[in-house]
Amino acid sequence: MSEIATHLAHIRETLPAGVTLVAVSKTHPAEMIREAYEAGQRIFGESRPQELREKYETLPRDVEWHMIGHLQTNKIKYIAPFVAMIQSVDSARLVEAIQKEAAKCGRVIDILLEIHVAAEETKTGWDPAELHDYLATNPFAALPNLRVRGVMGIATNTDDEAVIRRDFDALRHCFEELRPHFGEAFDTLSMGMSHDYRLAVACGSTMVRVGSSIFGERDYSK
Repeated sequence: MSEIATHLAHIRETLPAGVTLVAVSKTHPAEMIREAYEAGQRIFGESRPQELREKYETLPRDVEWHMIGHLQTNKIKYIAPFVAMIQSVDSARLVEAIQKEAAKCGRVIDILLEIHVAAEETKTGWDPAELHDYLATNPFAALPNLRVRGVMGIATNTDDEAVIRRDFDALRHCFEELRPHFGEAFDTLSMGMSHDYRLAVACGSTMVRVGSSIFGERDYSK
């Protein structure tokens, strides 16, 4: 068994039924993703549209690709024909741009609304009050090529577990508050990464995004 396969097996053992694992493969080469694929992993997360497109072209077609990084409107076209889910939807402008590209492709694209809960201004996402005001206008009724599946967020980068738990609880509260607005399809609470996914699961996460614990530390120079 390869090292990547061993890491995947260990993480799967720690996840309860009903929690989906997204293997965060951003900056890692296609060969490493293929190792994870051969170990049974099918859902992978990327943060750069052009890199994602290149990997899509070289890897098996049954891979389910998730866009998890900040997405510029002019880059949607690279991934709209095939992406399974865009987790990082953080503005009305991006919502409308994804709808436009999805319609061009004749597809319905699943999205998550990214909520800003971290005590860091550098993190992206909707302010909860801002999102509430936006949804009050019922915008998705006129956006047939989008399906809102839930919310995503990133906790504050800290070793203080109480702060991380506070952020995860805030995300879960947003998720539960919005669920009646969207109905049964709204089933995904994406929170938790390599260093905090166990706590996220304890706080109600249904999807975790784990990268370095599977593939090792990322090379940001690439």
